[in-house]
Amino acid sequence: MAEKPKSDAPAGNRQVQVKVTDDVVGGTYSNHMVVAHTREEFFLDFFTMLPQMGKLASRVIVSPGHMKRILRALKENVARYEQSHGAILEAPAPTTDAPHSIN
Repeated sequence: MAEKPKSDAPAGNRQVQVKVTDDVVGGTYSNHMVVAHTREEFFLDFFTMLPQMGKLASRVIVSPGHMKRILRALKENVARYEQSHGAILEAPAPTTDAPHSIN
């Protein structure tokens, strides 16, 4: 199990010890995402889509305020990536023959 070390930094910058289990540390592959929301929450569903089937790989539920922070972090990290590695070409949208239901 990997652990993030604790820090004595000021309260605003304090690091919290985080335990990551072995089944999570490797991450989960996703090549498709669906976003939905209610007034109180955003739902981010990450799928692994294959030619004849798809599988929900992970669902992340966040508050609207946290979603704004996620968007800012993604925008900042994409900008940093492109400064280091060049422009990212946006992938084409999935074709209409992609599966729409998950069995």
